[in-house]
Amino acid sequence: MKKLRSFYMHLRHPHTTERKWIFPLALVSLLSISLLLFLTSLSSSSTSLLLPLHSLSLSSSSSSIFIESKLHPLPLSSLPPPPRLAYLISGSNGDGSMLKRTLLALYHPHNRYIVHLDAESSENERIDLLEFVRNSSIFVQFGNVQMITKANLVTYRGPTMVANTLHAAALLLRDGGDWDWFINLSASDYPLVTQDDLLDAFSYLPRDLNFIDHTSDIGWKESQRAKPVIVDPGLYMTKKSDVFWITQRRSVPTAFKLFTGSAWMALSRPFIDYCIWGWDNLPRTVLMYYANFLSSPEGYFHTVVCNAREFRNTTVNSDLHFISWDNPPKQHPHYLTVDDMKKMVDSNAPFARKFHRDDPVLDKIDSELLSRGQGMIVPGGWCLGSRENGSDPCSVVGNITLLRPTPGAKRLETLISTLLSDDKFRPMQCK
Repeated sequence: MKKLRSFYMHLRHPHTTERKWIFPLALVSLLSISLLLFLTSLSSSSTSLLLPLHSLSLSSSSSSIFIESKLHPLPLSSLPPPPRLAYLISGSNGDGSMLKRTLLALYHPHNRYIVHLDAESSENERIDLLEFVRNSSIFVQFGNVQMITKANLVTYRGPTMVANTLHAAALLLRDGGDWDWFINLSASDYPLVTQDDLLDAFSYLPRDLNFIDHTSDIGWKESQRAKPVIVDPGLYMTKKSDVFWITQRRSVPTAFKLFTGSAWMALSRPFIDYCIWGWDNLPRTVLMYYANFLSSPEGYFHTVVCNAREFRNTTVNSDLHFISWDNPPKQHPHYLTVDDMKKMVDSNAPFARKFHRDDPVLDKIDSELLSRGQGMIVPGGWCLGSRENGSDPCSVVGNITLLRPTPGAKRLETLISTLLSDDKFRPMQCK
């Protein structure tokens, strides 16, 4: 992590090179003052104030008269504390088992997690997930996994998906908000690096960065998404049905500029605060507009962050995912298989999607990238147990802030260094 470490040290200590002069300057000043006082005492008429020469012992007990002997430069830690990530992992009917697997692959006791199966999933499936969360000894010990038990109705391509994301973010803020980034994933997502890798890499980053794929070049989406007006029945019905269009069309907004991009992102705590509280009303205004916008998850947060003066310069133009699309992209990406393994690794991305449930490529990722045993949590620096006879190393818990990065951390460092390079970072922000 040399590149990210130097980046962090530059941000944290921009004047470090000047610190080396502080101690010598203080030492010279103190010696000068001591000499001046000594000469003054010699010229004094009161001999009682003179210190006999023979009383000046060189023992350690008397050496304390020199103040500078007690001065020591304070050590500056070169390692920043790990951040805390907050995840939303959501799914629909039939996604329960895949959601549990994704949760185990993402789990770290330092993070926060909210899981949600929407109202289309069966009651039995939701109960099974709830029992999985409540019966896990490690989840119970750290109390950092929460399930939304009152399921939301989420319509694909509709604003109810945005509402569900904001709901999860509000719960995370209500319960303390002691986290740094909010990451939304689905049950068909899967990590390509360990949480130790991700926490290690993100330790060196400014906590206000927002990883969000975005562009104002909306192209064909202007006529097919911005101008049509849709209604999402999920806003007012108890049963899921597809969105429908009304005949009247509308103009492109002039009060704010439209942006579009990926529905998957890692958003900073300050920006999530802004979206929930909306102290200048932009987040609420844009939310009302996107209530009638097709595929609003691919535009709401992008439009808010790029129109808010406070946050428009905090964007990193990436969704941190490997996704295989047709060219030009169709509505859905390809499902990933073992044939995509090399491309996933070479992308240096920390996440990938979409995967079929229990596809063999997931076992390959577990084995080769995550070192995860079947039905177990991905081990990290906090796991002190043994692997002998198939034992779970995370059954014995150590220091949860101790990180043990794998080679995935190096891949992630390469990606982030590229994203933050001079020719990628500023030129790609909200353009």
